[in-house]
Amino acid sequence: MSTNVIAMHGVTKRYGSDVTALDDVTFALEENHIHGLLGRNGAGKTTAMQILTAQNFASSGRAEIFGEQPYENAPVLARTCFIRESLKYPDSYTVGHALRAAATVYPHWDQAFADQLVEEFALPRTRRAKKLSRGQVSAVGVIIGLASRAPLTFFDEPYLGLDAVARQLFYDRLLADYAEHPRTVVLSTHLIDEVSDLIEHVVLIDGGRILIDSDAEDLRGSAVTVTGPVEAVERFAGGHVELHREQMGGFLRVTLSGAASEPTPPELQFEPVSLQQLVVRTTQQNSAARADRKVLS
Repeated sequence: MSTNVIAMHGVTKRYGSDVTALDDVTFALEENHIHGLLGRNGAGKTTAMQILTAQNFASSGRAEIFGEQPYENAPVLARTCFIRESLKYPDSYTVGHALRAAATVYPHWDQAFADQLVEEFALPRTRRAKKLSRGQVSAVGVIIGLASRAPLTFFDEPYLGLDAVARQLFYDRLLADYAEHPRTVVLSTHLIDEVSDLIEHVVLIDGGRILIDSDAEDLRGSAVTVTGPVEAVERFAGGHVELHREQMGGFLRVTLSGAASEPTPPELQFEPVSLQQLVVRTTQQNSAARADRKVLS
């Protein structure tokens, strides 16, 4: 029987009277999976993770990790690791200092793994934090997140400062170590194509609301782009959820959810929709709906 490590129940977070970062958010994430928390910058991803790690407070609703509220709960928080892109270290700290400090915080810390990663990311162990490049600071963060072996690890886009080769190294080491030491990992990112083969579950958030909460396997191939003569496409599209459309003269191109497994009329062209395309189209549809609501109000 699966166990939920993370649960949010109707969580809302407001800043003042005019900014709602999270709006009645409800979702649950099972243990020992790699989850993708996807969405644009400012969608609410970081706020959700801050609330789950007791670094922010919900205005209403309830957030739980390991079945308990995280606030003032040291035993629960000791089982979590939250690595974010904006992580800062004291100027006097070297790479070695940062890793030794992390070793005192995380009970499952693997020093040998950390040393291996330092070599693979080519980090200067004795260089001070203030002299590290953005990519090197990012590498320190992902090394701590991986070597912590925390039962629940959040990565809030700390790998953005890494170049493509270093990001691939991170993904490879994460997947290999996860296979040997299963744990719950939450990847917050907008680099969806890069992580689409890693993540097993997807939560898409936009404008503080959950748009998708589904197994990644169910999403892959769940939508299709149909191109052809306008009338033929309109006939086929009827009754389906339309995510996007664009017309080019007498031809129409639409992205449809839930039509991938249907028979394909010969006059139409069908293209599978990638996870990134599905996220982009779903987000665009939501943005258009939000704009319409504002006009009507």
